[in-house]
Order: sequence, then structure tokens, then C-alpha cells
Amino acid sequence: MKLKASIAGLVTFFLLTSCVSNKDLTYFGDKGSDDELIAQSIKLNEKPYRVQVSDLLSISIKSSDQKLVAMFQPVANDNATNASQSEQSLYYSGFTVSNHGNIEIPILGKMNVLAFTLKEIEESIKKKLLEDYFKIEADLFVVVKLAGLRFTVTGEVGRTGIVVLYQDRVNIIEALASSGDITTVGNRRDVLVIRQYPQGQKIHHIDLTSVDAFNSPYYYIKPNDMIYVKPLSQKSLGTGTTLIQSITTIVTVLSLVTSVIVLSRNL
Repeated sequence: MKLKASIAGLVTFFLLTSCVSNKDLTYFGDKGSDDELIAQSIKLNEKPYRVQVSDLLSISIKSSDQKLVAMFQPVANDNATNASQSEQSLYYSGFTVSNHGNIEIPILGKMNVLAFTLKEIEESIKKKLLEDYFKIEADLFVVVKLAGLRFTVTGEVGRTGIVVLYQDRVNIIEALASSGDITTVGNRRDVLVIRQYPQGQKIHHIDLTSVDAFNSPYYYIKPNDMIYVKPLSQKSLGTGTTLIQSITTIVTVLSLVTSVIVLSRNL
């Protein structure tokens, strides 16, 4: 009788702890959520990005007479083409924001861009050029962009590693999708976003199974973020992620227990 009770208890334990719940696999699974309020929350979070230390900027200065602005452009890598630049060429021809928040543009010299939006930097460069070097007739056109949004994804994802996306804005779902998405044993309820600040790194948490994730200031990725997906307890237990896998594990364990009991009785 004790043996049957022990086996029943063992089976119950495995069934309760081994399978990954559907709620743990569903993104933004809250019921009764107001879609209009969610859309408003996302729009409120879409604030212009402000440049930080170590960002790599791509700056293009154009004019009706391109020869006039050539001296303000960095010397591009030999492997670069006019149509597109590789990540390597952008590293050499782009402008890295220093620890003091400065970039250095040929002829123009140092400019502080820390905490400025890309639009503000464009206007500042254009203003300086018109004040010191050109007249309004030069028809200047300045474009400033992030030279790729670079971040790291590690933990329970399809592919770990450093990712560079050539977009102005990337949310955490897009970031995870670029790395093969979270695996079935990844913890979607507590994804860590490790963000760089002037005073150092800080760890933030976001629950991707809740629509409240849209309100999170960490829903949108920033350059140099590191995203870490922790494993669920099912992985450490090694009991499987689906019902079939769990039943297979239970049968194996029960067979082992039965064999041990039979052998011990025969001794």
C-alpha cells in the first residue's frame, strides 16, 4: 500500500511540475484588455531616441553642389559602396559618441550630442554649416541616423549572439524574433533587459505574457542593450516540456523504481 501511495505521489509530482503551461508560452495573454488603450500606451512610449555614449552615428551632408560639402564627410572604407555600407565600413566612417558625449566632424570639429535626438543633431549641424561656411542658397540637406541598432540576446533563445538591425526603432519582440524567439523552456514572465547608463549598467525586468509590457520603458530596445531570457524550472528538472515528454520521463522513472524494488526483494 505504501508503495502504491509513493508511486501515485511521484506521478502527481511529475505531472504538476513537468509540463510548461500554455500561459507561460503566450505573449500578451491577458484577457479583457482594451486594444485601444494598448495602442495609446505604445504610442506614448514611442518617444524620440536620445543619443547615448558609445552610439555609432551615420552622418550624411548633401548640397546642390556636392563638391562643396565633400570636405565635411569622413573618408569611407575602400570596401564601402555608395548604395550601402557594411557594418565594418560604418565602424570606420561613422561617428562614435565619446565618453564625454562628443563626436568629431571633419572641419566642424567637436560637437556634443549626448541626450540629443537625431533630429536635433541634424538641425545643429545644418545651423553651424550655414553660420560658418555656407549661405542659405547652398540648399543643405543633413541626415543623421544610428549606424545600426546593436544589442545582445542570450539565454533561452533560438540563437544567442550580437545582433545589428538597421532600423530606427526595435521593440523587444522584434529583437527576440531576430534571435529565433524564446524557446519553450524560456521564462517569458521575467525577461531581463540590461541597459547601459553613464553611471554603469542596470538590470530591468519585463513580463512578456502581460499586456502591461506595452507600458514598459524597456519595451523598446536601445543600442548596446543585453537581453537575457532565464530558463523555466522545467529545464532544470529535466522532465520535458510537453505532456508526451513528461509521460515518457515518468514511465522511465517508474520502470527504474520498479526494477530496484524487485531486485531488493530478491536479495
